[in-house]
Amino acid sequence: MIAIDRVLAVVDRPDIPAPTIDYGLLMPLIVVFAVAMLGLIVEIVVPRDKRFVSQVVVAVGGLLAGLASTIKLYLDLSETEGSVLARGQIGGVGSVAVDGPGVVTWGLILVFSILSMLLFAERSYEGGLSAFTGRASDAPGSKDEAEATAARLEHTEVFPLAVFAVVGMMLFAVSHDLITMFVALEVLSLPLYVLAGLARRKRLISQEAALKYFLLGAFASAFFLYGAALAYGFSGSLNLTEINAAITARDDAQPLILGSIAMIAVGLLFKIGAAPFHSWTPDVYQGAPTPVTAFMASATKVAAFIALMRVFFVGFGGASWDWRPVVWAIAIATMLIGSVVAIAQTDIKRMLAYSSVAHAGFALVGFSGAYMGTEGTESVTSISAVLFYMLAYGLATIGSFAVVMVVRDSSGETTALSKWAGLAKQSPWLAGAVTVYMLSFMGIPLTAGFIGKWAVFSAAWAGGTPALVVFAVLMSAVAAVFYLRVIVLMYFAEPVGEGPTIALPSVLTTVVIALTVIGTIAFGVFPGVVIDLVQHAGAFVR
Repeated sequence: MIAIDRVLAVVDRPDIPAPTIDYGLLMPLIVVFAVAMLGLIVEIVVPRDKRFVSQVVVAVGGLLAGLASTIKLYLDLSETEGSVLARGQIGGVGSVAVDGPGVVTWGLILVFSILSMLLFAERSYEGGLSAFTGRASDAPGSKDEAEATAARLEHTEVFPLAVFAVVGMMLFAVSHDLITMFVALEVLSLPLYVLAGLARRKRLISQEAALKYFLLGAFASAFFLYGAALAYGFSGSLNLTEINAAITARDDAQPLILGSIAMIAVGLLFKIGAAPFHSWTPDVYQGAPTPVTAFMASATKVAAFIALMRVFFVGFGGASWDWRPVVWAIAIATMLIGSVVAIAQTDIKRMLAYSSVAHAGFALVGFSGAYMGTEGTESVTSISAVLFYMLAYGLATIGSFAVVMVVRDSSGETTALSKWAGLAKQSPWLAGAVTVYMLSFMGIPLTAGFIGKWAVFSAAWAGGTPALVVFAVLMSAVAAVFYLRVIVLMYFAEPVGEGPTIALPSVLTTVVIALTVIGTIAFGVFPGVVIDLVQHAGAFVR
């Protein structure tokens, strides 16, 4: 009874303001959360034989509704307020900032998620089953697992799990205080830990990948939370604006500030796969079901990058000369490790994993310039450059993993690069699609990747880091080696043994490959529309 009285006394305090929530600004997030909850209901009430199709319809249809809501929100961006939406306040302290970069990031996350859900729906394994194991509790290779396959059991809850991860990504991108960001980080991470261990084939590798991802992710989250505690220690707040005000008012570089920056950086750099926090990337990309790998490599990375930039530009902007040299060093290490180690890979998924590490380094180049533009110019800012780069990288990445799903041999997906020899003879259109993706990764003109690299290098140059740009250009030349190797294998190498077998992809997977190829070329030939879109997004709310 005493405890209840204390609670009522706190509730009745007049000095605690009621939360101000603008539901219109949060509508895309609300829509996607409702879709995730609807997926749980479908899992309960719909018969098992109709559940898979129902979940696909709910997930894809709901994410499309969320995308439509996001587009409407973007069109309402205020021209009179620096092209930035007013901040939506939750809890009375502005813990969610729905601004231009956040809304554009929502759009990218939803586009990548929709494409990934179409890959989740691919059912060409085991004579018409999905890439996910029928019953995760069965031991790999056991009689029970064989019975589950014969009974055509499928884990249809992968769809609401993925949508819950999307909810976390969207909240992660607009979090304006560190506790909200931590909650979002866990909401997006926990479903991915589960999804990574549900591969139908190579179950042991998949389970190992999930365990590594969970342990390293928990470790990185602990660093983030400790960094948030240090930030509260020197500022008395977890709000990014108030943290920056405390940093700006400091007399010197206090150890608490530097410790907080370092700890929070570990948690966020882990999510983007930057060196030396990239050790989970190759194992998880290789072991997870390929649709999940495509989902993680695209949607998660764009959410993590925008969160990283928001924390450092808004929360730690007053200490930029303390953290920028460290970001430069991390960008150099990430590009070097990703580009060089990828050359030695003999597995296409591991090669794409190290490729993602290298691309995280290239995107960090644009971030490290911390260039916010100058009055009266139309130069690309660090924020808009990274957003465009994430679009170009995400399209090519999802497309690449979509092709990996349909290149098979007798044991299922064949990810050994040697088995891709002669792919152009088996399927010229698939080889052509892979060629487009590889050229975009290299940054060849007339592809979106070229415009993306030009954007981040331009922002870094304008931000005063020309040496870093020169090093990034050199690393781009090194990275071209392993991309060209794939092209040479497909067109000029003789098949090993029987060569690759092309599975007949579903209409959905074919649509994903076609859309990513068209987008990669279109945004390279006509980049102005997207560049204007990300430029119009403006800057972070402060």
